Amino acid sequence: MPNGIGACALLMDMGTGKTLTTVAITGRMYLDHKIRRVLVIAPSSVCPVWPAEYRKFGAFPARVVVMLGERQKRLSALKYASGDILPGMPDPLRVVVINYESTWRFLDELFAYDADMIVCDEMQRIKSHTAQQSKAVHKLGDKARYRLGLTGTPVQNDTRDLWSEYRFLAPGIFSGSYYAFEKRYAAMGGYGNHQYFGPRNLEELTRKAHSIAYRVTKAECLDLPEKTFEMRDVPLEPSAEKMYDQLRKESILELENGDSVTANIVLTRLLRLQQLTGGYLTDDEGNVQHVSSAKLEAVSDIVQSLCVDEGKKVVIFTRFRAELDGVCDVCRRVLGDLKLVYIDGSVPLTQRGGIVEQFQTDSNTRVFVGNLDACAEGITLTASDTVVYYSLTFNAAKYAQSQDRIHRVGQRNVCTYIHLIVPGSIDQRIMNALDKKIDLAKSVTDNWRELLEA
Repeated sequence: MPNGIGACALLMDMGTGKTLTTVAITGRMYLDHKIRRVLVIAPSSVCPVWPAEYRKFGAFPARVVVMLGERQKRLSALKYASGDILPGMPDPLRVVVINYESTWRFLDELFAYDADMIVCDEMQRIKSHTAQQSKAVHKLGDKARYRLGLTGTPVQNDTRDLWSEYRFLAPGIFSGSYYAFEKRYAAMGGYGNHQYFGPRNLEELTRKAHSIAYRVTKAECLDLPEKTFEMRDVPLEPSAEKMYDQLRKESILELENGDSVTANIVLTRLLRLQQLTGGYLTDDEGNVQHVSSAKLEAVSDIVQSLCVDEGKKVVIFTRFRAELDGVCDVCRRVLGDLKLVYIDGSVPLTQRGGIVEQFQTDSNTRVFVGNLDACAEGITLTASDTVVYYSLTFNAAKYAQSQDRIHRVGQRNVCTYIHLIVPGSIDQRIMNALDKKIDLAKSVTDNWRELLEA
């Protein structure tokens, strides 16, 4: 690396070419005989993207394998990556790709692979310094000669996220323990001094972080179209509205009378309210009750107007599985002979690339329905210029990432984001928090009353 440390953070916005840049960096270093083996650690949904990117952009021999599936299948892939080549063929760059959640489970095998360079794609996935996957990545990074971190959002929750990320990249940048870092760079207060109030010594923190970082924004390098946002009110039916109000009051009563208010308890109540506005309420036993068709009717109108009448393509994001199933059923009825595709957590990673390709290239495939957790990262859906948010995530960074599935290189049209909002409900409060880039999952214990009370 040019900085002499052997580490670099590519703080590049989504769609500005992080993967392409990484292929170029690893290729140049391979051709200069500086590296022979690379380990790429990425979110599960992104792992299958890497072999295709090396095939597309790598003008050098490379053997790229993805460690997915059953344990033995993963180990076979790793063995193949390190295996012999045919006589007379050049020794390729060996690239192994694995998901974050599996790093600690295969730590010994990855140590034995002995990567010269480790690439952390979406490096914010190791922001928690206590997580097993973060600790495993730290250990792997300590052994590698070169380390590369890729992310457009290094700070998702607050400035404390940086410690774990830079512990992997270059421990000397912020030397010392996490708690020493927190004491110097985070203003803490509240009960037990555990509440984050804001950054401290921000100028120093920024200078140190950027000493090994390269920052690129979309505004600097891309001529992308504008984004427009539409909030479409979808009132509940009287019976569902009555049910919502009763559930909201019960939630407030439970939290007021509880011995302690924890994030998990608050999130559970908020999730129930959000499920109800989506029309599908799940009880403690996992039974799903269909309580409202208000948003489904709105989806039906949108798909009829845009996909059938105007011949356009639409992306629809949902949070819950029952919603995804309901949306798919409605879309199939409206589309008739036209087609839809969907991706949720149950769709194998090996099949997702083909599903995305169908949506991108097949003129008769008009609707892509995706679960937000499964589809917020790593896929390109620029065949559409319209996203419908049937329901929203509590995570501000994931919400921003999901927008960029259509707003990236190749998009020529103004991008429209339609949010289906039940007026006066948790939908509106989530939307307000996301507009302010507040991660509700991290802040609910402090503002639950504001979220639940009308």
